[in-house]
Amino acid sequence: MKTPIIVTKKINAPIEKVWKALTDKNEMQSWYFDIPDFEAEVGKSFDFYEPGEEKKYLHRIEILEIIENQKLKHTWFYPSFSDEKTIVTWELESDGEGTKVSLTHEGTENLKDLGEGFSNESFTQGWNEIIGQSLKLYLQN
Repeated sequence: MKTPIIVTKKINAPIEKVWKALTDKNEMQSWYFDIPDFEAEVGKSFDFYEPGEEKKYLHRIEILEIIENQKLKHTWFYPSFSDEKTIVTWELESDGEGTKVSLTHEGTENLKDLGEGFSNESFTQGWNEIIGQSLKLYLQN
């Protein structure tokens, strides 16, 4: 069954500020991942690890689409574990009082054989924490 993970949160910050947090490597390291060579440019690819010393999961993303202040779409995969690529789409929508952040992660069912850390539940929990806690606290303080 191909059901994407969808996480939507309201952030009390202007859309431009949210966009900068999503696309500026210096801001990203404060709430998301440290990706030193990140550039918001279609076709660019980046490798990074989760925060902390463990460095268990090598992540790789490739930027697929950018619409400034609206959409950032990229692959999301773990080249050390699988060739399967999933797709993450960040969409921003101003609602006058802040920004609605919607994240859609497609294709995670292709990673289920890699173990519990790659389950839909694990991804859903992770994205809820990243957007609902890390990003929200970073932008609203």
